Amino acid sequence: MTQTRRTPSAMTIAGSDSGGGAGIQADLKTFAALGVYGTAALTAITAQNTVAVTAVHEIPVDIIAAQIQAVASDIGADSLKTGMLSSSAIIECVADSLSVLPAVRNLVVDPVMVAKSGDSLLREEAVSTLKAKLLPLAAVVTPNIPEAETLTGMTIKTDDDVMEAARAIVAMGARSVVVKGGHREGPATDLYFDGSNFQEFSSPRFETVNTHGTGCTFASAVAAGLAKGLEVENAVGQAKEFVTEAIRTSFPIGQGHGPLNHFHRFWPANT
Repeated sequence: MTQTRRTPSAMTIAGSDSGGGAGIQADLKTFAALGVYGTAALTAITAQNTVAVTAVHEIPVDIIAAQIQAVASDIGADSLKTGMLSSSAIIECVADSLSVLPAVRNLVVDPVMVAKSGDSLLREEAVSTLKAKLLPLAAVVTPNIPEAETLTGMTIKTDDDVMEAARAIVAMGARSVVVKGGHREGPATDLYFDGSNFQEFSSPRFETVNTHGTGCTFASAVAAGLAKGLEVENAVGQAKEFVTEAIRTSFPIGQGHGPLNHFHRFWPANT
């Protein structure tokens, strides 16, 4: 008997974090916590913990493409999310592979550039490829302030700067953008722009070092919302609430920047 998948599904195309806090591991935890079946295509294997990235092995592009095709031809996907794509060759492979999938209409691009430890995860030469090949496919792009500065060439300090950067990123071809505010002072305020309207999503700032994988988790939560049929703006709002609570209820893991509590809805609160 042929089985038909009814559970919403999302595919993440990103790197593996051996410490479990970011990358593929954070993405799959987020999908599961939000009731979405998660699949994955690995782009890199990192030797990583809460303190540092000590080694990176990039997956050959033919294997990346084969992973995407294997999932798409059988399980399918309702949304897609990209994370660590460290080289131009990998970005081109992923963009070409995703562009022919129906789920590309729900593509969330997290332009991962630097790990929480400060280690670089994107080669400088690949930034232009990211902008030219992947951003035009995106339903939403989710840069933090440093990533938005790299994408736009701007220095972002003021609210007006954030708005200008959002306009510039949408002008690169993305249908919408969320410029995350975690690197600014005051409340953690993210700015969403859909090419016409701006909307702020704000939350309190918590005194914690457990923020490893925040960007991965946020982008995956947006993808989970899209997989379940939410409009982008509502998916962003759901993701903001999920990440805020995951940070608030986090608990220490390792000696550096610990991960979020992805399963805060199911595990006893650590408060």
